[in-house]
Amino acid sequence: MRRGGIEADRGLSMTTLSEYSYCATHKGPFRTENQDALICRPDLGIYVVADGAGGHRDGRLAANTVTDAIAALPDGLPPDQRLAMLRGAVGDAHRRLRDLAGNLGNGAVSTIAALLLEGDYFVVLWAGDSRIYLLRNGEMTQLTHDHTLVQQMVDSGSISPAEGRNHPKGNIITRAVGGADPELILDKRIGMVLPHDRFLLCSDGLLKTMDEDEIGYLLGQDGDVADALLSTALRRRARDNVSIVAVVRP
Repeated sequence: MRRGGIEADRGLSMTTLSEYSYCATHKGPFRTENQDALICRPDLGIYVVADGAGGHRDGRLAANTVTDAIAALPDGLPPDQRLAMLRGAVGDAHRRLRDLAGNLGNGAVSTIAALLLEGDYFVVLWAGDSRIYLLRNGEMTQLTHDHTLVQQMVDSGSISPAEGRNHPKGNIITRAVGGADPELILDKRIGMVLPHDRFLLCSDGLLKTMDEDEIGYLLGQDGDVADALLSTALRRRARDNVSIVAVVRP
């Protein structure tokens, strides 16, 4: 779709299983290209947002390497194999980007925020500062914990969360797909899924333009909530790429 002369990708994924999803990604008014990528695999219950790290060359390549690896997962994977195969795909992307680093100078790296839904359970995997939220009974809960220098400073008490929100070092991530560590460590969180739960996966471009209360309000509305969130970010002249996946349990 085209809005205001700027290209945007939006979509809706339906599944006969137990959830449906909306997705949207946009380079924003000021960036020359979109270094975010996303993928929805409702057939496997897998949803992912990746953000090529700012300040690095070939961020678009890095993010697409992550989502391409997940797109290559075979159809019809048994439920008991999906988490291992998802981890394996992300690990393959990590090794591929590290192998390319010699040709790309300072290397191409990407965040990842991945959600796996299976029956009454969810699994969240992440590295970097792309986030996943759960909206339940009107309450927003952040399921991920940023891998950033600023988050380390907040955790240590050297700065407050309010000071961290617009900190000049806010773009420095401490863990990423394709990063310096030979083996990528993905943090994990698991939990139960309840009727009417809503999950949001997003790159940090959304969080730079909207606060969590605003995001939670729009996430709880009817219709294409990803498009509503993206449209709001664009009206506010988002200065970064913005990517959103919203997954709704009826």
